Amino acid sequence: MMATSVVPGDLPVNLDEARSWLRLGATIDDAVVAQLVRAATNICEAFIGQWLIVRAAEETVPLDGGTIPLGARPVVAVDAVTLLQPDGGETMLGDGAPGDAGYRASIARDGTASIAIHDPGEAVRARIGYRAGMAAGANGIPEAIRQGIVRMTQHLHEARDGGGAAPPAAIAALWQPWRRMTLGGRR
Repeated sequence: MMATSVVPGDLPVNLDEARSWLRLGATIDDAVVAQLVRAATNICEAFIGQWLIVRAAEETVPLDGGTIPLGARPVVAVDAVTLLQPDGGETMLGDGAPGDAGYRASIARDGTASIAIHDPGEAVRARIGYRAGMAAGANGIPEAIRQGIVRMTQHLHEARDGGGAAPPAAIAALWQPWRRMTLGGRR
């Protein structure tokens, strides 16, 4: 299952930066520009395979007896693991601290993470709450990523009237050093 963000994340490029790059006057088309910045940010995150600014995530996954890989990266913390029973009951597990019998969270250097549940009992699914992202705020995002988002915003702005040109290759070049990919299966 894909990780969903519980709350929308902050944007790595603010409205003033985007408007300035597009050479638009103050407050002209703010709603449109804000939508384009959000779209460009989503495209960037999909391309690099990582969330940019730390935000809460939640996944509900089937329990198949193995470890559970989390879908968003880079994971910075696992906040809660809840077992879901077939009858609708829920059991929240401990905090994963050493000696706790609930679950074990493993977060690798590259930000990939997995959860091992020690004794799921009759549970058929688990709901996992965690936080993921590269930086706490926009200033922690590498400038090349931010520049790529601004350029993608410009491309989307220019293409909004039906221009079918592909995004400039410079955008992919700016984002490529941060791209993380997986090979098939669940992440």
